[in-house]
Amino acid sequence: MTSVMGPGRVRVHEARMKARIFSLLLTTLAFGCAKGDESAPGAAGSASIAAGTSSVVAPTIAKTNAKTIVDVASASPDHTTLVAALKAADLVYVLASPGGVYTVFAPTNAAFDKLPKGTVETLLKPENKGELKRILQHHAAVPSMQLGDFKDGQTLSMSDGSKVTFHVKDGKVMVNDANIIASIQASNGVIHVVDAVLVPAPVVK
Repeated sequence: MTSVMGPGRVRVHEARMKARIFSLLLTTLAFGCAKGDESAPGAAGSASIAAGTSSVVAPTIAKTNAKTIVDVASASPDHTTLVAALKAADLVYVLASPGGVYTVFAPTNAAFDKLPKGTVETLLKPENKGELKRILQHHAAVPSMQLGDFKDGQTLSMSDGSKVTFHVKDGKVMVNDANIIASIQASNGVIHVVDAVLVPAPVVK
């Protein structure tokens, strides 16, 4: 005999199902960067980050995320070099601050690999901490800015005191010469994943 739920039980059942789906979606967006593949995200809206990809995809923004920028980056196997650099420059505590409103452009490991051979290893040495810190500060700004906030030709002052320029064409966004390939909302700002390291201009002494 088929059981028929009354209207009240149907509404409760639907509400529970929606809550489960919403929870699973947030979890996928928060940790999507940990399992990127070489193809662009599908219609399911995954925020996965492809290591080494140079194509620009339509970034997915999570509406709510309890993880800080450092939490999200640390959970991504594609950002181990960035996390190591943040630790070497003593900048982890800044981007781990829950009250921040940061915009961070996060190069993938493949982006760091594009630098001349030995550059990363040299920058990670204690004696080069100042230069490493300046480069990392060139990837962060205040306030928090969403992808749609960037306009073609717009400039943004970064934490190192210099500026970056945005290029917008056919729905694709670049910051200087780097493509923004994904965007993730963290609790203390927005992470825009880029496929190249943003190198600041040399300091004129």
